[in-house]
Amino acid sequence: MIDVQRDFCSGGALAVPAGDAVVPVLNRVIRGAADRRMPVYASRDWHPAASRHFVTGGGIWPVHCVAGSDGARFHPDLELPAGAAVVSKGVTPDEDGFSAFEGRLDDGATLEQSLRASGITRLLAGGLATDYCVRHTVLDALRKGWQVTLLTDAIAAVDLEPGDGPRALREMQAAGAVLQAWADLRWS
Repeated sequence: MIDVQRDFCSGGALAVPAGDAVVPVLNRVIRGAADRRMPVYASRDWHPAASRHFVTGGGIWPVHCVAGSDGARFHPDLELPAGAAVVSKGVTPDEDGFSAFEGRLDDGATLEQSLRASGITRLLAGGLATDYCVRHTVLDALRKGWQVTLLTDAIAAVDLEPGDGPRALREMQAAGAVLQAWADLRWS
C-alpha cells in the first residue's frame, strides 16, 4: 500500500482526484493477503514541517503529510492489519521520498532489506499517486529484481500535467510491471 494517507484523499492538503476510491479495493487486497498469510507493507510520507519538498522550502508541493499530523495518518477506512510493516519516507528536510525504497521501517531496516529477509519475490502494488510515489516505488522494485503486479483499480493519479497518469502506467509496464485489475488477480 503506497501512501494511502488523509492528505492525499478528499479534503486533504494534496488531494488526489479519486484518491478515496482506492481504499475499498486495497481492503480486499489486504483481506486476501491475510487469508494467505502474506505480509502487508504500507508506505507513508512522513515529512518534517520544514522540507525542501514543499513550496515553503523551494519545492513544488503544498505542505502535506507532516510527521505526526492528522493529514499524515493513513486513510481512516484503510484496514491495515496490526502486523503491517510501515515504511516512513521523506523524513529529512532534504528528501522527497517518492519511492518506498527510500524509506525505513520502525526497526531501521530499509524496505529492500525487509523484503529480502522475508524471501519475498513478488509484489502487489497499489496506492497514491500513480504518477509519483507509485511510479517511483514500482520502478525501483523492478530495478531491484522484484516481480510487480500493479493493481490498476487500486491507484489514482495527481495528473499535475494532463496525461501524467497514463504516461506513468506505460512507463511501468514497459519496465516489466504487470498491469491488472483486482478482479483479475491470480494469487499464485
